[in-house]
Amino acid sequence: MNDLHILRTGQGPIVVLSHALGTDLHMWDAVATLLAPHYTVLRYDQRGHGRSPATCAPLSIDDLADDAASLIEREANGPVHFVGLSMGGMVAQSLAARRPTCTTSIVIANSASRYDEAAKALWQARVQQVRKHGVESIADGAIERWFTAGFRARSPEQIAALRERLVGTDAASYAACCEAVASIELHAGNAQITCPALIIAGLQDAATPPAQSVEIRQTIPDAELVEIDAAHLSAVEQPERFAAALQTFWQKTSTAPH
Repeated sequence: MNDLHILRTGQGPIVVLSHALGTDLHMWDAVATLLAPHYTVLRYDQRGHGRSPATCAPLSIDDLADDAASLIEREANGPVHFVGLSMGGMVAQSLAARRPTCTTSIVIANSASRYDEAAKALWQARVQQVRKHGVESIADGAIERWFTAGFRARSPEQIAALRERLVGTDAASYAACCEAVASIELHAGNAQITCPALIIAGLQDAATPPAQSVEIRQTIPDAELVEIDAAHLSAVEQPERFAAALQTFWQKTSTAPH
């Protein structure tokens, strides 16, 4: 898809940020601000999210990774540091395995590489709920999974804005992306990833518990793992810690930005 909505800020080596299901590129506002003094930060709305076109067609994570590859080929002069959270982290895994010339490094935050049958059934139940009753019907549960109770209490305006963006997501697009997420089988491809990889786990993440991050680290050669005391949207809840983890990782790799 060539008409994804993008936002470019900052200057320096290019970092691409890929957001979670039911959010948009503004999920990255705080992290992007922290990175912009040293990096060109390229954010984009995935299919059916934010200001990118809606979709009702069946999707796979590979389709979303191909979207990211097309964006990188169009907007960057060479490979990028690709950072994805949740669904964006699944995109990162597929992209690095299947389109290795696109990535100098990857960061996979609060994500998974596969789901068991019980988890797939929960995803399908959410798909049916959204198709029957709309995104509003699952919004409160999503917010509870996304953030710790303490963050929700401290940041009511930020929570309200994120909830509004979630509810504004096209229902058919949300359902299609849910099905793409539910069907992931990325663990085999992860063994083929050759670029440096950082895995970020949220210690209080009930949506993609730390064990799933550990599994991803075990499937990607030489991957590193960092834990952040946050729930699912760790980049929103702990942007300073998240951005610091990125910069430390890039500085340690042999392909660190200069």
